[in-house]
Amino acid sequence: METYGYPQRESCFQGPHELYFKNLSKRNKQIMEKNGNNRKLRVCVATCNRADYSKLAPIMFGIKTEPEFFELDVVVLGSHLIDDYGNTYRMIEQDDFDINTRLHTIVRGEDEAAMVESVGLALVKLPDVLNRLKPDIMIVHGDRFDALALATSAALMNIRILHIEGGEVSGTIDDSIRHAITKLAHYHVCCTRSAEQHLISMCEDHDRILLAGCPSYDKLLSAKNKDYMSIIRMWLGDDVKSKDYIVALQHPVTTDIKHSIKMFELTLDALISFNKRTLVLFPNIDAGSKEMVRVMRKKGIEHHPNFRAVKHVPFDQFIQLVAHAGCMIGNSSCGVREVGAFGTPVINLGTRQIGRETGENVLHVRDADTQDKILQALHLQFGKQYPCSKIYGDGNAVPRILKFLKSIDLQEPLQKKFCFPPVKENISQDIDHILETLSALAVDLGGTNLRVAIVSMKGEIVKKYTQFNPKTYEERINLILQMCVEAAAEAVKLNCRILGVGISTGGRVNPREGIVLHSTKLIQEWNSVDLRTPLSDTLHLPVWVDNDGNCAALAERKFGQGKGLENFVTLITGTGIGGGIIHQHELIHGSSFCAAELGHLVVSLDGPDCSCGSHGCIEAYASGMALQREAKKLHDEDLLLVEGMSVPKDEAVGALHLIQAAKLGNAKAQSILRTAGTALGLGVVNILHTMNPSLVILSGVLASHYIHIVKDIIRQQALSSVQDVDVVVSDLVDPALLGAASMVLDYTTRRIY
Repeated sequence: METYGYPQRESCFQGPHELYFKNLSKRNKQIMEKNGNNRKLRVCVATCNRADYSKLAPIMFGIKTEPEFFELDVVVLGSHLIDDYGNTYRMIEQDDFDINTRLHTIVRGEDEAAMVESVGLALVKLPDVLNRLKPDIMIVHGDRFDALALATSAALMNIRILHIEGGEVSGTIDDSIRHAITKLAHYHVCCTRSAEQHLISMCEDHDRILLAGCPSYDKLLSAKNKDYMSIIRMWLGDDVKSKDYIVALQHPVTTDIKHSIKMFELTLDALISFNKRTLVLFPNIDAGSKEMVRVMRKKGIEHHPNFRAVKHVPFDQFIQLVAHAGCMIGNSSCGVREVGAFGTPVINLGTRQIGRETGENVLHVRDADTQDKILQALHLQFGKQYPCSKIYGDGNAVPRILKFLKSIDLQEPLQKKFCFPPVKENISQDIDHILETLSALAVDLGGTNLRVAIVSMKGEIVKKYTQFNPKTYEERINLILQMCVEAAAEAVKLNCRILGVGISTGGRVNPREGIVLHSTKLIQEWNSVDLRTPLSDTLHLPVWVDNDGNCAALAERKFGQGKGLENFVTLITGTGIGGGIIHQHELIHGSSFCAAELGHLVVSLDGPDCSCGSHGCIEAYASGMALQREAKKLHDEDLLLVEGMSVPKDEAVGALHLIQAAKLGNAKAQSILRTAGTALGLGVVNILHTMNPSLVILSGVLASHYIHIVKDIIRQQALSSVQDVDVVVSDLVDPALLGAASMVLDYTTRRIY
């Protein structure tokens, strides 16, 4: 198949499987001798509808070309024999296959009860057929209710079953049927590496699983029709150009018929508004199809100038139509599987195919609940060209399947073996992820300011709101609720989806309950405060709460210099001194949520008094409050200001004035900063000797002023075994907000916290 200028994606059907088939060829000879050289394998292929025939036909052609090995019996049932669905058994006859048996098994009604009755009718009729044919093996495809009846009958009659397309995931009742057939089947032909792993994890014997690729890809990847325009004109009209039309194929979702009918109605409305020529295929025979046809007729689709509504298109022609379409829309498996071979853009609506592996060409609209959302997806996809995908096959499935059939030992017992390996998870594209930025609401309760921010998954602060932190509990909690409600409303306008709320606050916090146990003196009336309940009740979102030092460490783990490190420590040098410890990738809280109170490490027995009631703590030397205290003393003694400095009368003297004076040569200010840095450095040495982290990150406004003194103290005081541990200044602008956000964002990416 031509690639339209794009490179073909590397196939997963290369590598170890080539050796597998060399070994299989040797095994074939041994088994043929064991079964008897003149013994042909009698294969019954049962087909129920146009979709499964497109997968089974290549296998049937392959079997037919090797009459010395195989006898083929064809059983036709299901919607193949119904006039409303195009009497598609005729295409089997046109392919020159002798139909051994036709079974009318469909009970009309197109509802859930009719599907059950159809399965029952098939179960009543099939035993006579199978007794007459006596096949060695029956080939069953997919996940249809008809196929379940076939597999059930064959299994109960001790006929070996080869199941095509087991192990795939689609997201509806079809999943249950497919996996039920898997448990009944004796041999499995799967299309992708993930499907193979799913089958293994479902306890199927690896020796009875063949990763072959999808049989229909044998035809897709070899199909070349230079006269494709005549096919397009035949189905869509003489004035239609290649890449300038849409193919729509949507089926009912039997687990939610009402919603799927509504979704079909929205799809047709969007297609009418999009105003492009569209080929609409009638839905399959599942429950709800009758109502979908009524929707088509109600909207006049069969007579609309932009639409061509058809019951069936021969597969060879359908290939050309989707290969040259501007877009395919609906929820057919064909869209997420076969169409990838051509790189045609696809819009997959609803949940019917969610879970299937897809190429880059598929855009999912899981919640297709508005016409505008579907219309926007059409604008995003129509006319694009994607790389051709070989996820589902490389064009050589049938030769592999024939070899596999020849390897079946009819003397081997049917009993299965079991094993339990893991399965990898799939990730696929979603319209909501494109149209919305997944975000968190982050709240930082500082001693002076209350800040709320919308933070994206990448750590970008989309918008920030700041207010003075009120002094009383009641005013403060009301302001938090008000700011969060306003930010959540603004997030909608900014196209951000808020996943939860993270709160960073000073003091000791119980993160499991979302309660501030008691706070610092900077935040008054803030003890035994339940923050989680009022916010969660108001915003209807999950809420996380933690200490500001812990949040700074979380911010470094997700967005900063601690990313990917197993063990590191963060020290915040701000108004107070705080910190957080990451050990084996996880945050340490301690038995009473008091871990990482690094500001209260004692570095001198006769040091200055600390706000905690003790003395000689790091915070008593190196915090912003400590530097402010020393700056005020110098100022009162007229020893602070030097040439080039001034402090307005209405401005309070603070730590920054002390730093400015030191930079301008004030010896006393320089001495105070050296003492503060030395105290901090001794604290870091204690941390190195206690925790032995691989990195220490200094955060906060004072960090850059302390970094060189801290490194000097480490060289002078630390054991040689820890002197190589690096100490760096954080490059994060808002670690408290980013850490609060990371509690939310880590949860949504399934990190354990």
